[in-house]
Amino acid sequence: MADAPPLQIGLAGFGNVGAGVYKNLVRNRALLKQRTGRDIVVRRIAVRDPAKPRAHALPPDIVTTRLDDLVEDPEIDIVVELIGGTDRALDLVREAIKRDKTVVTGNKALLAEHGLELFALAEAHRTPIYFEAAVAGGIPIIKTVQESLIGNNIQSIHGIINGTSNYILTRMTEAGLSYGEALDEAQQLGYAEADPALDVNGWDAAHKAIILASLSYGCWVKTSDIFVEGIERITGADILFANQLGYVIKLLGVIRLLPGTGSIEVRVQPSLVPRDHILASVKGVYNAILIHGDVVGETLFYGPGAGQDPTSSSVIADIADAAMWEVQAGERNGGFVTHGLYGNPLPVDESVSKYYLRLQVRDEPGVLAQIARTLGDHGIGILSVIQPEEHEEESAPIVLTLHFAAFGVVRAAVGEIASLECVRALPVLMRVESFTA
Repeated sequence: MADAPPLQIGLAGFGNVGAGVYKNLVRNRALLKQRTGRDIVVRRIAVRDPAKPRAHALPPDIVTTRLDDLVEDPEIDIVVELIGGTDRALDLVREAIKRDKTVVTGNKALLAEHGLELFALAEAHRTPIYFEAAVAGGIPIIKTVQESLIGNNIQSIHGIINGTSNYILTRMTEAGLSYGEALDEAQQLGYAEADPALDVNGWDAAHKAIILASLSYGCWVKTSDIFVEGIERITGADILFANQLGYVIKLLGVIRLLPGTGSIEVRVQPSLVPRDHILASVKGVYNAILIHGDVVGETLFYGPGAGQDPTSSSVIADIADAAMWEVQAGERNGGFVTHGLYGNPLPVDESVSKYYLRLQVRDEPGVLAQIARTLGDHGIGILSVIQPEEHEEESAPIVLTLHFAAFGVVRAAVGEIASLECVRALPVLMRVESFTA
C-alpha cells in the first residue's frame, strides 16, 4: 500500500461544495493517506468561468474550462461531479464511466432521473458510482442503507430531508413568521437559493426519497411514481391549528413497505407530526431520517443536511472509499443492486392515513352539516372539529381531522367540498402521519 501511486482527482465544479472538497482534501491530505494507503491529489478542476469571484481561490495551474479534459486525461482516476443539473452532468458521468473512471457525485436530481441508466452502465463497466453526498448532506445515510442495514428488510423510512423547508417551517412555528417572511429570512441567511422552487415545492426532497427508496427496495422508482407536494400553501393559521391539535408541521419524505403486498409507498408531503415524536424536535436546517428495519428495529440519523463542510465530508468519504477499493484491487458493484423481492410503487390514491382539512366557509347555519354529509357520502369519518369563535364577520375557518381513509377517496371528497357554494377558498389538506412501520 505504501508504494501505491497517488490517486488523481478530476473535480468538476468549484462552487460552495467543490471549493470545500478541494480545501478539505488539501488540509487533511496526510490523514487520508494514512487511512486509505493512497496519496489523494486534485489533478484538474473544471469550471465555466475561472475569473468569477470565489470565496476560495482557484489554483490557477490546474484549472480548465473543458469538462472533457477530466475524462480525456489518462492520469485521472476519479471524476468528482459537483456541477449540478441533469444535462452537462449526465454527459460527463456517462463518458467517465465509459472510460472506466470511478465517479463520485452529489447530484440527487441526476441520480433520481437517470440513476437506472447510469448504474446499469457502471455495472457493465465494473466501475462504481459513489453518491453519499446526494442525500442528507453530512449524514452517512447511503452507506447505512447499502451496508449497515444490508441484512434488514426496510419496513419504513420517514425523513426530514430538506433543510430549507425545515428552516421555514421552524421559523413559522417558533417566531410566528408568515411563509413569505420565513422564506425571505432563509434567503438572506443563505439557506435558500434566489430561486428556492425545488426546496419549497418538495422536489429536492423527492429526488432524495427516490434514491433511498430505490436502494432500499431494489427497483428504481420513477419520478412519475412519486407523489410530491410542497409547503407553499401552509399558513400561520395551519401552524396554530396543528399546535392546538398536538402536532407540528414538517415536510416529510415517506417510504414504506406495505405488509403482505410487496408494494412500496413513496411520497413527499407536508404532514402533521405528533408533538412528542422525535422528528417533531428537528429544527432549523437540520435533517433527520428514521429507519425501521425488521432486524434492527428503529434507528435515527440526525445532522446537517447541507452546507460546504458537511457535504464535502460526504464527498471526501466517497473518494476515500474509492481509494481503498483501488488499493485492494477488489471488485465492487456499480452502486445499486437490483432484486425482485418487492413489487411496484403503490399508486398514491391507494395510500391510507389520517388527515387534516382546513376550510374557509361562510359563517351561516348548516355549513358544517353540508361538509359532514359530503364526507359521509364517501365513507370518511370525522375525528375532531375546530371552529374558532373569533373570526371575520362573514367568513370562518373550520378545521377537521379525518379518520384513516384512502388518499384518492379523500381527494375526491375534498374536491366536492371545494365546489360547495358555502366554501370561500381552496381547502388545505395534509396528512396526519402515524409512523407505522
